[in-house]
Amino acid sequence: MPVVAALDFLADTFKTKIPPVCAVFGDEPFLKTAAIAELRQQVLGEGDAEFSLTRFSGRSVEAREVFDELATVALFGGGERLVIVEDADDFVSQHRAALEAYVAEPSGASTLALVVDSWPSNTRLAKAVAATGLAIECKFPAAAQVLKWLVTWARNRHRAKLERDAAELLLEIVGPEMGLLDQELAKLAAAAGQSAITAELVQQLVGGWRAKTAWDMLDAALEGRARQALVELDRLLLAGEVPIAILAQIGASLRRFAAATRYIQQAEAAGRKTSLRQALEAAGVKPAPFIMNKAEAQLRQLGRQRGGQLLAWLLEVDLALKGSSSSPPKARIVLEQLLVRLSTPTKPAGSPAPRPTLSRTGAGR
Repeated sequence: MPVVAALDFLADTFKTKIPPVCAVFGDEPFLKTAAIAELRQQVLGEGDAEFSLTRFSGRSVEAREVFDELATVALFGGGERLVIVEDADDFVSQHRAALEAYVAEPSGASTLALVVDSWPSNTRLAKAVAATGLAIECKFPAAAQVLKWLVTWARNRHRAKLERDAAELLLEIVGPEMGLLDQELAKLAAAAGQSAITAELVQQLVGGWRAKTAWDMLDAALEGRARQALVELDRLLLAGEVPIAILAQIGASLRRFAAATRYIQQAEAAGRKTSLRQALEAAGVKPAPFIMNKAEAQLRQLGRQRGGQLLAWLLEVDLALKGSSSSPPKARIVLEQLLVRLSTPTKPAGSPAPRPTLSRTGAGR
């Protein structure tokens, strides 16, 4: 069986019988936990199944302990046994040959689940598992998949109806954190009761002051008030907000400005007349007068040149926050630099812009 995405494995439509050997891999902790829980449910069911579940730490367990447990007949849970080896990267590396032999002739009444961060598809073990077992990839999915998952997860796991615009707002506020999204869904479902979860409820219960501060920060930057934008960023970071979540909260708005800029450029290239309002509506900005008027003013302040650079800036910041600048001090500087870019009008051609100096505490100079 080819590699299965965690969201597909967790979906109601996944009906394949669990094979004797499974690998759960990736760097998204919530999806890993959910996938393991689903494996347990499908292999052992309910009742006395806990007696047929064994967990080992791959950092300390010996191979013979794992294989002895797999060979032991379960007295409960319908005779099925589930053996989970967590943090198993070193275990797999040290006992690869023995695991390859086991995959070739596994125990008929036991399921082995290897939980790892890395699972290279070109190894003989991975190929053997792909042929007769199941590999579940747990990585953060694309935004469109997350939105679909939020609606389905709310219905299946929290018995709640989540409206589409509410899902979009929830993802914008919380950011790409599957575990936090699940926690907020539980809170929203309890508050909504028999009613649907609306965008208004998300704004009320999830948005809070942090979301308002993030939007105030972006408004200040887009209006050219760099110092105020840096002050708002400092408040968020001091309150413990995660830098990647801050980027997620402002990213959706910036992508809409980028799309509006592209719409104008394409219209001009085709010889068509258009307006800022038409471009912003095409980019998904709501036509409510207050929202639209503010967006028009901000896009004018941003300008054509910076509007055309937004997607590149967002990608650059996202990669930095997930890579070389993931530490708090470096992440702060990356976000500060983005806000200064958004706040500083583009200089005319031939006029070099001064390089901004940023303090370590978030105040601009």
